[in-house]
Amino acid sequence: MTHPAPPSCTFLTSIRVRVGPAIEVGETSEGVRRVIPIVWGEFSGPELTGTVLPAGADFQLLRTPSTTELEAKYVLATDQGDRIYVSNVGIRTGSPEDIAALVAGVHVDPERIYFRSTPRFSAGGQWSWLGTRIFIASGIRLPDEVRLDVFMVE
Repeated sequence: MTHPAPPSCTFLTSIRVRVGPAIEVGETSEGVRRVIPIVWGEFSGPELTGTVLPAGADFQLLRTPSTTELEAKYVLATDQGDRIYVSNVGIRTGSPEDIAALVAGVHVDPERIYFRSTPRFSAGGQWSWLGTRIFIASGIRLPDEVRLDVFMVE
């Protein structure tokens, strides 16, 4: 039995997002809920560059002391003036101590945190093709910033 070759990836863009203070919802039956407002950002890549509009947030669920589920929704504005809606679901894991430090706004070495996501893009015009591909991202969480490198799965 032959197996298909694993897919390759092509770099799309790097997204840098400045975030505001967390809005703590608190303990729920699923875990601890919090909302992280997105207040500003920028993105840059070979074809896709522009700014992140202050119109979104990351809706987090701290499922366990070491695992956080992420669901960010925001809007990109390209340098050409086009708007692209982003829905990005991911997971961030590390030791309970490292995750607690991140939640408290303390810098943690990104090498100690597993942070991956699957952004989905929705746009019209020249960017409509983004909705016909699968993307993956590798992230870094800093005290007041999130950085994502986004790749298209070939």
